[in-house]
Amino acid sequence: MAEATRDRVRAAIQELGFVRNESARRLRQGPSRAAYDRRATTPRPRAFGIVVEDLTNPYASDVARGAELTLNEAGHDALWLSSDHSPDKERRSLELLAEHQAAGVLIVPVGIGPADIDRVRASSGMAVVLIDHAGPDVCSVQVDHVAGGDIAAAHLLSLGRHRLAFVTGAQGPQPCAERGHGAARALAKAGGGKLFTLRQDALSPTEGQAAAHRLLKLSPVPDAVFCANDLLAIGMINELQRLGVRIPDDIAVIGYDDIELASSSAVPLTTIRQPRYAVGEEAAELALAEFAEGESHLHRQVILTPELVIRESA
Repeated sequence: MAEATRDRVRAAIQELGFVRNESARRLRQGPSRAAYDRRATTPRPRAFGIVVEDLTNPYASDVARGAELTLNEAGHDALWLSSDHSPDKERRSLELLAEHQAAGVLIVPVGIGPADIDRVRASSGMAVVLIDHAGPDVCSVQVDHVAGGDIAAAHLLSLGRHRLAFVTGAQGPQPCAERGHGAARALAKAGGGKLFTLRQDALSPTEGQAAAHRLLKLSPVPDAVFCANDLLAIGMINELQRLGVRIPDDIAVIGYDDIELASSSAVPLTTIRQPRYAVGEEAAELALAEFAEGESHLHRQVILTPELVIRESA
C-alpha cells in the first residue's frame, strides 16, 4: 500500500473512531490447531474490563475483586487493567477492551470525559460505569467522600484536637479533594480552626514518611492528622514513632479506606471505612444491567456511605 493511501486510511480511522475487531481478524486467519482440538460447545462468556488507577493499592484491588465476583456469578469474566494515573494508558486500555469486544467497562477515570464515553459506546457498544466519579448520561458508583472527611475531622475535634493537618496527593484526585472539603466543613461547623494541607507526590507509605518530617516543621505543630488514605497514614505513623512522637498522645492520626493492613499496623489505625467490595459489586450490577437492557437502560447514580472505625491511633 502506498504511503499516501496509508495516511488516508489512518485519517479515516481517527475520524470515525474505528477499533479493530480482534475476533474478526482471527476469523480471517482461520482456526488454529488448538481450535480444532477443542470439543467444548458452550460459547465463551463475554468479558468486562475493570480499569483502576493503581492495582497495587489495596483499596483498588478490593473494588476490582468485588466487581469480579459479581461478574463471575453472572457467568462473565473480568479483565483487570491499571491506568497508572495516565490518561494515555487509560485510552489504550479502552481501545484494547473494544478490540477484544468486551461487553462493558467499569472504570475509575483519570482523563476521559462525557465525549469520550459517547465515543466508546458508539464505536464498541460497551456498557460504561464510572467508579468514584459521576457524569451526565452514565451509570456511576461513588462513596460520599465529603461526608467521610467531615466524619474524620469531627472525630478528631471530639478528642480536643484543634490544629488539624490534611495530607493528600499532589494531583488532588477528586475523591481526595472531597475528603479535604469535608474536613474543612467540619472545622467550619465547629466554629473555625486551621486546617493545614500537605500535598505529597503519591498516596503511598513512603510519601507518608516524608510527610511526617514536613509535619514536624510546621509552627505550631498540628496535634492531629487526617490522611487521604490508609497507606499515607501507616507510613506517617511509622515515621513519627521512629522520631519519638507518641501516637496518639502527641499527634492523633486517622486514615481513610480501612484496608486490611489498617487493623494490624504498629498502632492500629483509626480510619474511615469505605464499603470497598460493595463499590465493585454495585458497579458490576450496573454494567450487567446496561449490557442486558441496551438502549432501554436507565442510568443510575449510586452513592454509598462511609463509616468511622475507631482503633488506637485517634
